[in-house]
Order: sequence, then structure tokens, then C-alpha cells
Amino acid sequence: MSLAPANLPQRAVVVRSNEGIDSSANQMIKSKNIYVAVVDDDEGVCRSLSRLLRAAHLQAITYDSAESFLSDTNHPRFDCLVLDIQLGGMSGLELRDRLSGVQDGTPVIFITAHDEPEVRAQATASACAGYFRKTDSGADVLAAIRRAVGLDDPGVCSCGGSDH
Repeated sequence: MSLAPANLPQRAVVVRSNEGIDSSANQMIKSKNIYVAVVDDDEGVCRSLSRLLRAAHLQAITYDSAESFLSDTNHPRFDCLVLDIQLGGMSGLELRDRLSGVQDGTPVIFITAHDEPEVRAQATASACAGYFRKTDSGADVLAAIRRAVGLDDPGVCSCGGSDH
């Protein structure tokens, strides 16, 4: 997958160049920043996803735990959350449940290094916008994020699909 470590800062910056993006997505990005939180305890995955998101003209903010995400009171309103399922402390599924409990309807994409049927079923039941193994294509993860934030036409949900 395109989530191999890269030498980039953990917190990404907004990229203002919009070359290579179709006009409807270009207009949406010009009108507002799209913020994506990445919560993963693997620093390499955070760096790689940040790089991928920046290349797609999205603003990534990374966290190494669910607890650090929850304690950040200065973050922007996120348009999408990318959550690792197995984190030290609170899991990505528990974080999703906690956010749902306070009526936070931000779309969630789950990623995992340990794809287990019962965990996949839990993620699917939470109405996630995508579910991916960390070995899946970065392009597939990005496509699910773009659908979740409304940059692409809504397609088939990537959550629980047989190819992920």
C-alpha cells in the first residue's frame, strides 16, 4: 500500500495549488479547506497518509492515539476521520462509538493491520464510509475519503466490501 513511511512532518500544511483536480472538486477546495484527522499509533502510517492527503489537496492532522485526538480542543471541524482500529488505549471502534454518542456524524474510514471478521462486522455495523487493510491501495483509501467528503460522486460504499 502507499502507506510506507516518508520523511514528512506529522502535522501537514494546507496546499493551495489545485492543478490536476477536476473543476467541481477544485471549486469546493477553493471555497473551504477539507480537514481529515488521521488517528494511528504507527508514525509511518500517519506520515504516509498525510503525504497522500496533501497531494490530493486535503489538510491532514495526525494523532497517535484516540485520547490525543479527544484532548485536542483546538482542532478544526473535521470533514472525515481515518481511524486505526487497534490503538493502544481506546480503539478506533471505541472512539467512533464515543463520537456517535455525542451526535458527531463525521464520516469515518477504518484502517487496520489485523483484518478479523468480527472486527470488520463491528466496523460495518457502525456505518463507516470505508474499511481497509493497511496493505490496501492508498488510491482506494483516498477515493473513499474523497467520496466521504463529497469531492467525488457517491459510489459503492467501501465498508465491508469483499475486495477490502
